Amino acid sequence: MSEVPSELRYAQTHEWARLEEDGLVTVGITDHAQTALGDVVYVELPELDVQLEVAQEAGVVESVKAASDIYAPVRGRVVAVNEALEESPELVNQDPYGEGWFYRIDPADAADLDELLTADAYAEQCESEEH
Repeated sequence: MSEVPSELRYAQTHEWARLEEDGLVTVGITDHAQTALGDVVYVELPELDVQLEVAQEAGVVESVKAASDIYAPVRGRVVAVNEALEESPELVNQDPYGEGWFYRIDPADAADLDELLTADAYAEQCESEEH
């Protein structure tokens, strides 16, 4: 079973969202998603200052197996991107909840996080996908 940290919220499309102390939301893809993708070879990140809506395409992650869109789990403005992924996309595989984060967003409404799945609900979704 993939790692599913309980303090994060999850989109059905396999992105995670973490509300930081400064009010920003950090976004990445889950351990389950990176495992399914295999070795990540390229990550296309969103532009800084772009406004995103919930479920809007925000980037692309490519692996040796497939390319997959990355969607925004919350509405808001992109305020930071993980430039380390340009040189080291494998960070997504090595540390999906840490060094492998994708971007940070200044949420239009932090309540959007409440619409996302809890860790338990996301784990159930992943289990049902595997059967």
